[in-house]
Amino acid sequence: MSKQYRPRAALLGLALFLALPSGLFGQSPAAGAPAAGGPAAAATTASPAAPERFAFSYAKGDKYRVLSEVEEEVYLDRRLSHRAEILNRIAFEVADAAADGSWGRLEGSFVTSERQSGSSAFVISESYDSVFRRDALGRYEIGPEYYMPVVRNVPVFPARALSPGDTWTAPGEERHDLRRGFGIPDPYAIPFEARYRYEGPVLREGKTLRLVTCSYTIFHQPAAPRSYATIYPVQIAGYSDQKIYWDPGIGQPAAYEERFKLVFDWSDGRTIEYRGTAKARLLEAELMDRASLAAEVAKAVAGMPNVSVEATTEGVAIRIEDIQFQPDSARLLPAELEKIARIAEILKRYPGRDVLVAGHTALAGSAEGRKTLSAERARAVAERLIAAGARSPDRIQVAGYGAERPVADNATETGRARNRRVEIVILEN
Repeated sequence: MSKQYRPRAALLGLALFLALPSGLFGQSPAAGAPAAGGPAAAATTASPAAPERFAFSYAKGDKYRVLSEVEEEVYLDRRLSHRAEILNRIAFEVADAAADGSWGRLEGSFVTSERQSGSSAFVISESYDSVFRRDALGRYEIGPEYYMPVVRNVPVFPARALSPGDTWTAPGEERHDLRRGFGIPDPYAIPFEARYRYEGPVLREGKTLRLVTCSYTIFHQPAAPRSYATIYPVQIAGYSDQKIYWDPGIGQPAAYEERFKLVFDWSDGRTIEYRGTAKARLLEAELMDRASLAAEVAKAVAGMPNVSVEATTEGVAIRIEDIQFQPDSARLLPAELEKIARIAEILKRYPGRDVLVAGHTALAGSAEGRKTLSAERARAVAERLIAAGARSPDRIQVAGYGAERPVADNATETGRARNRRVEIVILEN
């Protein structure tokens, strides 16, 4: 059977979301990541607080980035299958909002990357787009076609002032993508009742935030879905224990920590269990003057053969065309290493921006082979950038597009050479 489900993650300000990993039912595991550990962010209690209202606040045009990190163990029939290390990068914009900030329509992209054993770089495994509306209390309105965010209506606040020690409950749900391998066509809904407690103000990384704890248990015995390809869940059980660090200055959570466990019993008798930790932080995205940045970078790469710079919808791309590797491999030739070393120094001038390294091929071989080779070559470039100190592993992502995005005609050798390229994109958001 094919890829099962993908690993746990968190989405600040929008809600948490789940993704389950590769490596189950016949696929090779994303093994070698460290075992799941406890949340790392430390917080201390601040001074006592008066009662206060908690409410999400939205301003049209605001942009944010979220980075979440997941360490997870996956068990198949009670035996450890593999460990997974996952990064989730979420970029979202408030496309519309009420004049008083009491609701916002959010448009976002969700990108999940996994790191394999022996590699420093995270390679993109899945990406989704989503559009939804959220009100001041945290409740969603979202179309049935969207798979992200997976965990919805967390956190939801009561319409009253809260004092430290106050508790409340609110319904939520998880919706999972079980199309791949299982053929379940609709987002798979799992309801729960979340329990909240306002703990009070805390000092975290030099800032006074409000700590809210959230926990819920799941025990769900669903009916068979309307259609499926192979098997389907007959029972789902688990829990989530979360710490949500609320920033009243922006009306959004600023950070999040979680311990979780989720057990799926499938209709063929097998059991898959996910357990681990997640943490995430919210970053406000800085506006990018793409034209100015592209001009600066173009000046810096002037004279480098087969290297050009272009402003794109994602940011500013440094394009290395006809990039040279050893035949049918991801081993760079010495001349290309010199280029990448120079580009690494250029990237160090813009430390506040994440980077995407995208691999592309000419139209040769199978589509699957082209995609695999392009991802391996992009990862080789990313490893060099990381080793040179241009970015830390959590600030760089890798994608392989094969021959899906040509920039020239594959009918000519000149065109094929241009299409054999790696693009290093300085991302806006």
